[in-house]
Amino acid sequence: MHIGLVGLGKMGFNMRARMRSNGLDVTGYDRNQDRSDAASIKEMAAALPSPRTVWVMVPAGEVTTSLISEVAAELSAGDIIIDGGNSKFTDDTKHRDMLAEQNIAFIDVGVSGGVWGRDEGYALMAGGEADDIEAAMPVFDALRPDGARELSFVHAGKTGAGHYAKMVHNGIEYGLMQSFAEGYEILQSKDIIDDVHGTFRAWQNGTVVRSWLLDLLVKALEEDPELSRTSGYVEDSGEGRWTVEEAIEHGIPAPAITAALFARFSSRQDDAPSMKAIAALRHQFGGHAVRPADE
Repeated sequence: MHIGLVGLGKMGFNMRARMRSNGLDVTGYDRNQDRSDAASIKEMAAALPSPRTVWVMVPAGEVTTSLISEVAAELSAGDIIIDGGNSKFTDDTKHRDMLAEQNIAFIDVGVSGGVWGRDEGYALMAGGEADDIEAAMPVFDALRPDGARELSFVHAGKTGAGHYAKMVHNGIEYGLMQSFAEGYEILQSKDIIDDVHGTFRAWQNGTVVRSWLLDLLVKALEEDPELSRTSGYVEDSGEGRWTVEEAIEHGIPAPAITAALFARFSSRQDDAPSMKAIAALRHQFGGHAVRPADE
């Protein structure tokens, strides 16, 4: 199978390499011509056999919509566009309907695996029509890890289902990371604990909290035992917020994911106005000591 891939950043570059290593022909396009196989999207599309399949791998938002439109202008009826970025699921219906006017099929795919996916493979969650999913299956099989397909790939449902599943996956990821982070800080603060790194390392086999995230935390602590080279400022890429919004929309309690998201917000405030207000209130009603702002 021969596929086009637009967007050769951290994820797309490695995905191209994995697909090629598993026998697919890939013509990639990126604005960075040092990474690109084609000089333009038009040239990339012309290199593909019909019916053509093009995977778009760029940041979520207007850039994805614009790029899908640009790619579609070079395609024909019967071709397929796959959005493998972290688009919001509500955008997928818009993209599907836009492409349907040209009889171009659309598949949304949530992709998990990060920088390790090139060697380990990617977990894939797809949304769209069954016939289109089946047509693109050689691509999914090339990207996912070896082994039974159902352990790393799912046709999650209708258009938007792939990105919705990935959204919830990332919300869960927020909660898991926050739990490990809080455990790290508690262990680090206790004077009877002499080996924080060793404690986490001892959890890697035989415990109920063993996981890849735990393995990565152990690796991070091996490289920097005090995490002194890392700032405590944490971004959020959108999926955690969207998961919380969906929980609110459906009246579903999601305290762990919500608290993990809010903890990231807190990480960006050196001297939070809200905490100043609480300190001032405690001083007002109880005469509690307030630390001066210059300390």
